[in-house]
Amino acid sequence: MQLMWVSGPTASVRTISITAKKVLMAVCVSAFVLVTFGVLLHFIGFRIAIEMSPGLARSMGGVTTEAEQQKVEAIYRERLENLRQTMSATVQEIRQLETLKNRFMEVATPTNLRDKYIKKEDARGGPWLPPRFLGSPSRDLSQDFSSAMDEFNQTQAAVKILTQTWSSQLSWLHALPTGIPMAKDFRITSGFGIRNDPFTGQLAMHEGLDFVAEVGSPIVATAAGSVTRSGWDASYGNVIEVSHVEGFITRYAHLNKRMVEVGQKVQRGETIGQLGNTGRSTGPHLHYEVIRNDRVLNPTHMLLQATAVTP
Repeated sequence: MQLMWVSGPTASVRTISITAKKVLMAVCVSAFVLVTFGVLLHFIGFRIAIEMSPGLARSMGGVTTEAEQQKVEAIYRERLENLRQTMSATVQEIRQLETLKNRFMEVATPTNLRDKYIKKEDARGGPWLPPRFLGSPSRDLSQDFSSAMDEFNQTQAAVKILTQTWSSQLSWLHALPTGIPMAKDFRITSGFGIRNDPFTGQLAMHEGLDFVAEVGSPIVATAAGSVTRSGWDASYGNVIEVSHVEGFITRYAHLNKRMVEVGQKVQRGETIGQLGNTGRSTGPHLHYEVIRNDRVLNPTHMLLQATAVTP
């Protein structure tokens, strides 16, 4: 293909030949120029947009300035620090609860069992706090997140262990015969120790407490256990004995009615009989004894612990 161009008074003729090769070269040159111009426009344009209008740059290409990135990271670091402070405050509250729990256990545990609860050979010291992973602006944000998760997981594990320990301790305490054997109002007319025998008038050892109330008043187990005796005795009349943990046995005598059988499991506070006036008794009352490892104990050493922590 040829183009002829006639111009001027001399009518000179110029001829331009258009070939496929020349067209292809022209297209390639034009494409290269357009691409180069587009690339330059992209970088120069976004550079200006980032500096002059960050919002426009984000909407166009999802880019942010270094200052904006630092601002976003600062917000997340602040939130992480707030989370750490909240977790630290929670730990302190748990520590205070642990202190109250220990005081409760010390008051409620019978004196002769405190050496079992407070194990001196296992003594420890120092506050209970999880490892502290402090954030730093020089550290990567992902590292701070990882540290925060480690701290959270360790705190969660520590709280789980504490919960199990506290539950075990309180269950142990609840299994001891520290309750009151009377479900209704009562009076104590005779304590533990030497007294004048009501039948002979001579000095004699009284190995329990006498609770006076109306005939038929419910008698309850002072702790969970198993009934090992339920029958008649010439001195005790209708008598029930319940075996508990730590070698404890509780005895309930002079009952009007026995409501449990040997081998039966009973729970703390469960009615096991009715107050009466059977056996060697001068009037309606409950004779209550506490024995441990074949040794008779003063029941007040157990009952005072229960009344001391009753709200």
